[in-house]
Amino acid sequence: MANTEDYNAKLADIQAIPNEEVKEPAIPVDVALQEAENLYHWSLDDAEALQVVGITQAMIDDLPVRAGAAREAQSIWNKDYRSQQEAQKEWAEQAPLAYAMHTDLLQTMRFAYRKDDALLSRVSAITDGSGHADMIQDLNDIAVLGRENPDPLTAIGFDLEKLTLSATRADEMADLLAEANGDKADPNESKIIRDKAYTHLKELVDEIREAGKYAFRNDKHRLKGYSSQYWRKQNRKKQDDYSEVTD
Repeated sequence: MANTEDYNAKLADIQAIPNEEVKEPAIPVDVALQEAENLYHWSLDDAEALQVVGITQAMIDDLPVRAGAAREAQSIWNKDYRSQQEAQKEWAEQAPLAYAMHTDLLQTMRFAYRKDDALLSRVSAITDGSGHADMIQDLNDIAVLGRENPDPLTAIGFDLEKLTLSATRADEMADLLAEANGDKADPNESKIIRDKAYTHLKELVDEIREAGKYAFRNDKHRLKGYSSQYWRKQNRKKQDDYSEVTD
């Protein structure tokens, strides 16, 4: 709940960040968020010293708010991304069944309407075009044509309930295709907001860290709290790897 409140409080500021200034996370987002929270608690103890170099209490207090907003933005993006991924998986499973229904119904109509040139012409018109969207539209058109001309279908023992199923299938597949394509919940838009929220947080984290490094340049104990533990570990790992190569 708190993250949602932080997100709503900061959304206007986040959206106002120009696209060209947006930075994609260079470290795992959960790590960046935790480091921001750690920086908040660390800098609280140094508030007076930081005040001297331009970091106000309000700026320090804004850290957990920005972190909460970024955490919520990350959650929203994850949800939208997963929804699209799940829809793509379901589409892959359902599309062959829909195409099979499409083929079977058209074959049935060609046989049922074989003695009526006008109806055959309408069936042919339905078969024009290709692609997923066309198949979905065809299922609905088939239902409409069949309902308007049921007698030849019942004459060959066709279950007219299949026309209702065809129309329903068309609606279901249209929704599923939209979700699979990201047309309903756009994960790209969610990602942009996530990246902007991260950028908004990083700007303040960087500013406080830079001030802290200066203010405590002669105090190793306090200085360590103003650098990224993640990058310190990465740098140590690179040094260790380099030492192994050169030894």
